[in-house]
Amino acid sequence: MSSPTAHNLVEVRGLRVVGSRPGEPDTTIVHGVDFDVACGEVLALIGESGSGKTTIALSLMGHARSGCRISGGTIRVGDTDVRSLSAKGLAALRGRKVAYIAQSAAAAFNPSRAILDQVIESALIHGTLSKPAAQAKAIELFRALALPEPEKIGKRYPHQVSGGQLQRLMAAMAMITDPELVILDEPTTALDVTTQIDVLQAFKRVIKEFGMTAVYVSHDLAVVAQMADRILVLSDGQIREAGATGQILHAPAHPYTQSLIAAVTPQRAVCTSGEPAPLSGEALQARRASDAPLLEVRRVMAGYGRKDAQGLPAKVILNDVDLRIGRAQTVGVIGESGSGKTTLAKVIAGLVPASGGSLLLDGEPLPADLNRRTREQFRRIQIVFQNADTALNPVHTVERTLARPLAFYHGIKGAKAKARVAELLELVRLPAALASRSTSELSGGQKQRVNLARALAAEPDLILCDEVTSALDTVVGAAILDLLRDLQRKLGVSYVFITHDIAKVRAISDDIVVLYAGHRVETGSREALCAPPFHPYSHLLVSSAPELRAGWLDEASQRCHQPLAPIGPSTDNPELCTFLDRCSLRVDGVCNHAAPSVRTLENGAQVLCHRSEADLLSFQTPHEAFAYAQVERA
Repeated sequence: MSSPTAHNLVEVRGLRVVGSRPGEPDTTIVHGVDFDVACGEVLALIGESGSGKTTIALSLMGHARSGCRISGGTIRVGDTDVRSLSAKGLAALRGRKVAYIAQSAAAAFNPSRAILDQVIESALIHGTLSKPAAQAKAIELFRALALPEPEKIGKRYPHQVSGGQLQRLMAAMAMITDPELVILDEPTTALDVTTQIDVLQAFKRVIKEFGMTAVYVSHDLAVVAQMADRILVLSDGQIREAGATGQILHAPAHPYTQSLIAAVTPQRAVCTSGEPAPLSGEALQARRASDAPLLEVRRVMAGYGRKDAQGLPAKVILNDVDLRIGRAQTVGVIGESGSGKTTLAKVIAGLVPASGGSLLLDGEPLPADLNRRTREQFRRIQIVFQNADTALNPVHTVERTLARPLAFYHGIKGAKAKARVAELLELVRLPAALASRSTSELSGGQKQRVNLARALAAEPDLILCDEVTSALDTVVGAAILDLLRDLQRKLGVSYVFITHDIAKVRAISDDIVVLYAGHRVETGSREALCAPPFHPYSHLLVSSAPELRAGWLDEASQRCHQPLAPIGPSTDNPELCTFLDRCSLRVDGVCNHAAPSVRTLENGAQVLCHRSEADLLSFQTPHEAFAYAQVERA
């Protein structure tokens, strides 16, 4: 650790943060941490959930979350002793000298106020700029952050912009006062991979142009590799290792750092790992019991809003989608936000009625309307939602949470239910002692395991996993994937695994479906989605998955923003390719005039595209061609 110098903007010595509950002794959360941040440096705080990284970052503003307090140490930002400040002094510090960019931009904005008014509010409160000057500077920041229509976007309301745009607008809000230090707390965790590239590139460019000092909090080492000069690796409120980014990524010294690196599954390991571990006897019997699929989705259409004379909703989300799920099989569904992934899961679960097409469970029609399904059909198809915090009742104990489906589906109560709850907790690798705790007391990974155990309590044939690892850190997410695979081997359960992360979908899926704007643009085995040829949209997703090396972001920005081939106006054919406006392989007079047809490639994948297999195979950069060749050679 470097010693304090005049060149350090931030100096922290002996920082200690404790949590306390009435009648209980204090629990130490951060144990005497020392670190510095040099002027103009980007320092990353990396670690699992509960490692103390956000707690440490918030302490730089003199803030501790509810139930916690800073109990020791010194914190200096510039010439300010943060711990000596009064409440008024802290208010003057926050948003002026130290700015904070939170994980959830949606929660940071008031939905009833125009964006520009909220972005400039901090400058007006601190008196750093007049209103006209603040508005002019906000537009300058919008332009620097590569936001569309920088002169107009501020007039919109938060719900009228995308998640990626809102995240960049929150960055503008933080930077409007020219703060000395910016804290970025997991700012891209909730974004899909293609949006993440744009947001990271915008953040990196603005930090460099304005010469800002930043602390970047994340659990994603691949993202940190693109942003940070130095990394502090944290666990249990202690610094396990500190060093330059290159050293941490390529020569980690501490075993904990090595475990974090190992949890970032490289593409080569996923794509050359061969067949998954064999199924157990019961699971294998389930897969072989019949050649018929467990569930079929046939030409399903779905959406929201009032239906027209043809029965189609005002807003169509899914358009003519097919899906086939075998017993003890995992089908991955991947795509950006808005592609229709969650709507597909809700259609299968009956939460959104299909407007067209059909669902077959064991070859028998499955009613699209939830109210027409039987209790047995409810039992056989369960859904695990993305956010376990909102899916679980925080005042209920784990035992009560798991006992409800046991009583509803199987009539199990009393001592038998208590014993079965213990078995379910063992299945999801949680200690039986957790049964008496309320779900609000659990960590994110524990909550997601309880969420999964609740689905397993029904003894289902199919579980719909909707972004179940997206809010979890790398190590916990990897553990959940391992748990899902283990349960499938033991129980023969099938999964629909929904995600925007290509590495995760490759790691767990037998077959993969790629959705774009509600259309199925590619379907194939895991192996087929490991190397070209791809549909152009699949190629974009693959190219957008962060790699664990510095410099990847700049290369990816070039690959993902290739110049588009110029084309003339499109016909009014509603069946035209939905990816037309973003596709650099589009062909004038073809893609903008005729609907694409499904073609089967040599690797068995099916793509919805006009281009030939040779065209799709050649659609890769020299770097990608080398990388795929290395995978094949391995």
